[in-house]
Amino acid sequence: MRVLDDLSPGGARVLVRVDLNVPMRDGQVGDATRIERAVPTLSELAGKGARVIVLSHFGRPKGRVVPALSLAPLAGPLGAALGRRVAFASLATAPEAVANMTDGDVLLLENLRFDPGEEANGLDFAQALAALGDFYVNDAFSCAHRAHASTTGLAYLLPAAAGRALQAELAALQAALASPRRPVAALVGGAKVSSKLAVLGHLLDKADQLIIGGGMANTFLFAKGLAIGASLCETDLAQTAREIVAKADKVGCDIALPVDVVLARDLRAGTDSITVSVDQVPDGMMILDIGPASVSDLTRRLAGCRTLLWNGPLGAFEFPPFDRGTVQVAQAAAAQTRTGDLTSVAGGGDTVAALRHAGAADDFTYVSTAGGAFLEWLEGKVLPGIKALEI
Repeated sequence: MRVLDDLSPGGARVLVRVDLNVPMRDGQVGDATRIERAVPTLSELAGKGARVIVLSHFGRPKGRVVPALSLAPLAGPLGAALGRRVAFASLATAPEAVANMTDGDVLLLENLRFDPGEEANGLDFAQALAALGDFYVNDAFSCAHRAHASTTGLAYLLPAAAGRALQAELAALQAALASPRRPVAALVGGAKVSSKLAVLGHLLDKADQLIIGGGMANTFLFAKGLAIGASLCETDLAQTAREIVAKADKVGCDIALPVDVVLARDLRAGTDSITVSVDQVPDGMMILDIGPASVSDLTRRLAGCRTLLWNGPLGAFEFPPFDRGTVQVAQAAAAQTRTGDLTSVAGGGDTVAALRHAGAADDFTYVSTAGGAFLEWLEGKVLPGIKALEI
């Protein structure tokens, strides 16, 4: 696919799809990561004299104008991050606003999802957007799994390229699974096996070790015939879990499950807890984290690996003390990454929050802010927003 180096943006109108779907609290940006990820591409284009038109969605207005979901409040924070003024225009006034731009200007358009044509990938809406630009740049990997007008439609109507953030994301994902340093470990956590079945199936053929944690691990422990007390468990997927283990044995992928666990009677911060072996979980108790022996086991396993793909927490990290397992393993992975011994790529769901909580996110090789797109990539699916950029 083309990248920014393949464009001649000076004096051109460049439509740039970014992801500004950031958390807002009382009119303030709660987490500016996605804004910061957009800065390199937008700054480079504006610095080369392009007239930069920024496209994004915000929330789920479902094709209606919802004032509370306007992108207008983000023009200021985006401008502060870029170090230059960012103008704002509604979808209706966009043609006039673009016509009045000069070289190096940056214009943020209103929430694309205010128009039903965005999510429907409507040709009319895509053509209306395309009429505003000379080039199209996609810099929103987190939206690449959606076949929407601004993620796929535009790519077929204008000369298209990948932005710097998208380029970096694809390089990191390529390094993690397509051409990794071996051995490869894949750590998959979270609440339910059912939401990660396709991920687990795809990773079995890619990873040398598959580390299963969080509530998902309970289903695998139950499938082995172990008592799990009152823990979260998908008992109807026990046979599926056994089939995954059997397939792993067949392809030579070592599955790692907890060897000890932290238990409590209720899930709340600061509650009393005990640590027991996985074969000693009493009735009425819930597994809420991995124990110190499991942390040691996983740290040892990672020490022998050269690539780590991390998706999901190992326990209920939002409620201390059930964050210890996630924190300690994340810190071990971060330390190994700092020495250059490990390529570590993480993303999806609560993963970013968990790694930030552990103080490890900045040391990972790459941390993706994508949720659904990251998971679909882990499942081996073709992402329409990426496919549309291929030449």
